[in-house]
Amino acid sequence: MKSILLPTDFSPNSINAINYATDMFKDVVCKFYLLNVQKASAFISDDFRTMSPSTTIYQSLIESTKDSLKKLVSKIETRKNPNHSFETVVDYDNFVDAINQMCVAKEIDLIVMGTKGATGAERVLFGSNTVRVMQRCSTPVLAIPQHCTFKGLDKIAFTSNYLTFYNKDELFPLIQMAELFNSEIEVLHMVEEEDLSQDQENNKAFVDACFKYVSHEFVDLEKSNLFDSVMGFIKEKDIKMLAIMSRKHSFLERLFTKHNVEIFGFKIDVPLLVMENTGKLYAAPT
Repeated sequence: MKSILLPTDFSPNSINAINYATDMFKDVVCKFYLLNVQKASAFISDDFRTMSPSTTIYQSLIESTKDSLKKLVSKIETRKNPNHSFETVVDYDNFVDAINQMCVAKEIDLIVMGTKGATGAERVLFGSNTVRVMQRCSTPVLAIPQHCTFKGLDKIAFTSNYLTFYNKDELFPLIQMAELFNSEIEVLHMVEEEDLSQDQENNKAFVDACFKYVSHEFVDLEKSNLFDSVMGFIKEKDIKMLAIMSRKHSFLERLFTKHNVEIFGFKIDVPLLVMENTGKLYAAPT
C-alpha cells in the first residue's frame, strides 16, 4: 500500500492536486493523509473577542480546520474507490517541519502538492511552500500545476547532465511510476561538450542499468537555452511528467533562480517529480 501525503490549504490549486492524485492512483491501494498546517498569524484579534472563556486558541483553530478537512474527505469519498482510504491531520507548526514530521511518522512514499501558475504580468513557478518542501524534504514531491488533470503517464522526461552520481534507491520513485503506468522514460541531456567524460559515460551506463526493466531512451538536446530546450521537447513529444533530481547546483536550483524566472517568464505546465540526490557514488546495479 502506498502512503501519500496531500498538504492542503483548501485553495483550488491544492484541491486540484488532491483530485489529480486520487485519479492517478485510482487502481492502486493507497492511504492518503490530508494535512493542513496552521500558523499563529492565522488567528487574528477578532477571534479573541468571539471565543468563549473556556476555549483555547489552539482548540478554536484545530476544531474548525478538522471540520473543513472532514467535509473535503466526504466530497472525495463520493467517488467510492475501495482502493483508497483517508486520514486527516491538523498541525500547528512550521510548514516544512510539519511535512517532514508526517513523512517520518507515516512512512510517506510521495508528497503531492498544488502549484501556482501565471498571475497578471508576473509568472510564478510554484507557491513558496511548494518550493521549500522540494528543497528541504527528502521524500519525493510531485508538484501539480493548476488546472492540470491526469490524462495518463505514457511518457516521462528525466533530466541529467551525467555528472551526478545516482543511488538506485533515489531513482526508485521514477522507476516505480514508469512500471506502474507502463511509461517510457526520455533521459534528456543538454550537450555541452563534443564527447562525454569517462565519469559521464559511467554515470550514463549506471542510469541505463537502473532503467533496464522500463522502456527508456537517451536524448541529446542541442546546447542552447536550458528551459526552452526542455519545455520545447516536452511540448513536441507530449511528455506527461518532468522528473528531476534536487541537489546543490541542480536543474531545480537553476529553475528557481529569480533571474531566470524574470528573463524567461517560465511556466511549467506538466507535473514535476522532484527526487532527492545525495551526490554519493554507488556501485552499478546487477
